[in-house]
Amino acid sequence: MSAGLRCGWGATGLLRRWLARDGTAWGARAHSSCGQADEASFSGGEGDDDGRRRAERLREMEEAGMILSPSLPPEPRPTAPVNEESLTDLFSRRHTYLRISLTERCNLRCRYCMPAEGVPLTPSSGLMTASETSRLASLFVSMGVNKIRLTGGEPTLRRDLVEIVGGLSALEGVDQVGMTSNGIVLGRHLRDLRGAGLTHLNVSLDTLREERFERMTRRSGKGLRKVLAAVDDALGLGFQKVKLNVVVMKGENEDEVLDFVELARDRPLNVRFIEWMPFDGNVWSREKMEPYAETRARIEEAVGPMAPTTRGRGEVAKDFRPEGFAGEVSFVTSMTEHFCDSCNRIRLMADGNFKVCLFGNDETDLLGPVRRGYSDGEIAHLIAGAVRGKKARHAGMFELSRAPNRHMVRIGG
Repeated sequence: MSAGLRCGWGATGLLRRWLARDGTAWGARAHSSCGQADEASFSGGEGDDDGRRRAERLREMEEAGMILSPSLPPEPRPTAPVNEESLTDLFSRRHTYLRISLTERCNLRCRYCMPAEGVPLTPSSGLMTASETSRLASLFVSMGVNKIRLTGGEPTLRRDLVEIVGGLSALEGVDQVGMTSNGIVLGRHLRDLRGAGLTHLNVSLDTLREERFERMTRRSGKGLRKVLAAVDDALGLGFQKVKLNVVVMKGENEDEVLDFVELARDRPLNVRFIEWMPFDGNVWSREKMEPYAETRARIEEAVGPMAPTTRGRGEVAKDFRPEGFAGEVSFVTSMTEHFCDSCNRIRLMADGNFKVCLFGNDETDLLGPVRRGYSDGEIAHLIAGAVRGKKARHAGMFELSRAPNRHMVRIGG
């Protein structure tokens, strides 16, 4: 259909002449995208059937968008309250912890995170800018979020990372701004990040051996020294908490568990052992996933019984302090002892999609509505709908290993 037909019959008369070309006796009123109207009335009787057929064709064309009706005021979009009610699900779980992925890019290729060849990434035009991140974070804070963690990919690859941290830490109502990093280039940013208001830091590290680091990350083993140096520097900068995240995998690094525990003996460091979780591309297997109970038993055999420390509602880790240790040892038991009943976490991915469960594949686009000018209340309606759809618990490790999901690097750790 030509642009003329879409713009208006008053200008071209083409469609009117097409409808009436054999002199049928009928009256038709048609509307254009310009808001004009044309009416043709004909006398006679023998062409009534043809006229009705053409009128029906006209309606079909209009419904298909080949002819546009006059501009009408858009119907108002639904809204929801911008408060904690919209972040409370059907199981009375109130969500106060927002994890924001800043990028899908990473400078490592860890085996449990992505395949060796990498993964298809979203074009930069499809990722949130600093201002869009701030807009959505501010909305979530207005709805009751008081804890934010920045993830990736690797967040230190964002050139505007310090600016983003500063903006988030200045939001009224935010108690914590944390970040998870692989530590490779973290050292050069630590002081600026602390000065901008970063309060909590997690560093992901799965081995203390250079040759194994190279094999597990598919990058130079020399990077290990940079990571360990960044951890030591962070401990001296006054962060409220510094944690070391260790994914335990049988046949890969379970023989280093006690070496990691020793890092917390004289340092105020929290060493967290994480059960290996299934995501697209990481070739998860039950045989390689070491249950928390096995890891804990090995540690207590070496250092003695560990006393549990206080655990707040919504905390995912089981925290312990071995006798005589300056730091803590923790366990994240997502696979063998889930903590879904007290989950208070929601996720905003780098491409602006909103995810209410790490293991669920349901996503809600928020970046598109932001760019189309939706109000806070209209975006809150989208958020509230997703939160209400959150399930009581995840499907279990065997079902999760078969279910489609993003690669971890595209979700955010």
